[in-house]
Amino acid sequence: MLTDSRQVFPLFEPAADFHDVKDPCPVFNGKEWHLFGSGGSTVTESWLIYHATAPALEGPWTEQSAINLGLSGSGVAAPGVLFSDGLFRMFIQTEFMNEGGTVEYLTSKDGFVWEHVGAALHSIPGTSEHGIYDPHPAVVGGTCYIVYSGMPAGWPPKPDIYLAKSVTGTWEGPWLRLGRILDHQAIAGHHNQHDAEDYEWGIEGAQLVELPDGRVLLNATSFLPIGARGSRQRVFFALAEDVAGPYRTCGPVLEPSCVGENGHSTALLDGNDLILCFQTRLESTERRWRYGLASVSTDRITLPVDARSQEECPAR
Repeated sequence: MLTDSRQVFPLFEPAADFHDVKDPCPVFNGKEWHLFGSGGSTVTESWLIYHATAPALEGPWTEQSAINLGLSGSGVAAPGVLFSDGLFRMFIQTEFMNEGGTVEYLTSKDGFVWEHVGAALHSIPGTSEHGIYDPHPAVVGGTCYIVYSGMPAGWPPKPDIYLAKSVTGTWEGPWLRLGRILDHQAIAGHHNQHDAEDYEWGIEGAQLVELPDGRVLLNATSFLPIGARGSRQRVFFALAEDVAGPYRTCGPVLEPSCVGENGHSTALLDGNDLILCFQTRLESTERRWRYGLASVSTDRITLPVDARSQEECPAR
């Protein structure tokens, strides 16, 4: 659990035509903040690319028109975005609950108008990456990576976390798949397992952050083994000495302030502080997903006592 964290929730109230806002990804271009995400409804599972801007991460946020990327697919949502070399760079899924799909790569000079560059990754039918979604770009050790969820065929989806590396050192790729870097068993203490009678969902919403001390933080979402459905999602952290792992979980890091759950988030470094922009739905929001902020010193991100003896990922 994050200790001494500072939280703001809800960050703002979106326009009335958005029942839910999910998958927040705030990006600073040197002048202002842009917040990208998924805006729509969990009732109909219909989504648009949400966009808002602000002079500071805390706001005030100005909602912009939804972004039309011109991509085909039933699940075009959950953009993972960063800003580098004068461009916003977006990686986005085309499917979510369905098999198949691709991870598409787009760029923008201003965050409003986007140019499609091409597909970064394709699903691989009949494998553990029969479906792929929730991509997020990261720079670790000066190298470009995409971390994402991959799932085999079947229902319900049981995705694990996968990693791909640019073989050219640029965001244009091509991308070399490095395989699975985190599975269900590695986080069994706070995630439902494949054979669970009331299995709900797999691991998703992954992101990688290189910490100031050189450790690699994996920020993702798990589903608790017990509890009522609709209350189990939790943001969790895991740590590794190498980007490909092995990762050792720190466990869930945010608890809802009342009945509810939290999930898909983006972590940002601000000096020695880690700022987390996350999604939460609570009784106080009528179970609608809204965005929140939490911040904590990276010095306080440690492995639990029972994991410190594992030589693969020593805690400080």
